Amino acid sequence: MSRKILVIEDNKDLAQLLEIHLQDLSFQVDLAFDGADGLAKSESAAYDLVILDLMLPEIDGLEICRRIRAQATYVPIIMLTSKSSELDRVLGLEMGADDYVTKPFSIRELMARVKAIFRRLDELQPIKGSDETPVIQVVDMIIDPAKRKVALKGKTIELTAKEFDLLHYFAMHAGRVFTRSQLLDSVWGYGHDGYEHTVNSHINRLRAKIEENPSHPAYILTVWGVGYQFAEFENKE
Repeated sequence: MSRKILVIEDNKDLAQLLEIHLQDLSFQVDLAFDGADGLAKSESAAYDLVILDLMLPEIDGLEICRRIRAQATYVPIIMLTSKSSELDRVLGLEMGADDYVTKPFSIRELMARVKAIFRRLDELQPIKGSDETPVIQVVDMIIDPAKRKVALKGKTIELTAKEFDLLHYFAMHAGRVFTRSQLLDSVWGYGHDGYEHTVNSHINRLRAKIEENPSHPAYILTVWGVGYQFAEFENKE
């Protein structure tokens, strides 16, 4: 079955250009040209991905992102914006966006990011013959990929979409050392020079949420001169 994508973008020329390229990749596409229409469509139909402009008339992209994340079903979100400050980027990611693309952008790069998100989702699908994606337990931490929930010592930890992806990837490969470029390729689905700081900032925020002492982490370890490693524990399942 073809995957369905909602594009919420007030620039009609850009929205229609994205529609053409996404349809060329065999995706079904719906368009919305303002925030109110986009929110209504996102709440009335099931989508596999939302491409969302930050600056929209009526309802802005951050509010739409927040409302989509409040829904029971997880839907990936790629946020588009002409703003390029780190604060705007962090706000979008903290609201739950999976990725963030600054205008002007390469259509080819955006299509690569769309495919990367679906590739990661496919990797999280249950193994054939299994009812659900296995839950991972690491000491007092439980990671539930199906529900995209993390609990630490019985308390739910609120993570952004990308923080969850990063933690889940680390936990699935405990003990393995990854460079920043490898994490960009595997978790973000793309690797570009100059984007390594994105990995650092996500790991810093992730540590602040899961580590008892972020300055001396127990889960996500720094391997100096190389990258990062998720610690191995005897009781990891």
